[in-house]
Amino acid sequence: MTSVSSGLRLSALMFAIGAAGVLIRRNLLVVLMCLELMLNGANLAFAAFARSRGDSWGHLGVLVGLAIAGAEAAVGLGIILACHRHANTVDADRFDQLRG
Repeated sequence: MTSVSSGLRLSALMFAIGAAGVLIRRNLLVVLMCLELMLNGANLAFAAFARSRGDSWGHLGVLVGLAIAGAEAAVGLGIILACHRHANTVDADRFDQLRG
């Protein structure tokens, strides 16, 4: 059996790796994957707390978080494709101005 503290440690590690990736990387695809890693870290924390309390509301929160992650991935990939078509790159430093 795993304890709540080990689940929260793993959740914090996943979130920290994702946050570092968002701050360090410049490729928009990698940034999107790091955002997904951060969201999955938060979902793991929800699941750990739900398991410790024996409550199903935390599991419902995880399902909502997964639905949000799917929608975020779809919208994010659409934005990345539009940026690639416009500037022929996915480097985040190239998009300093929003022009049509």
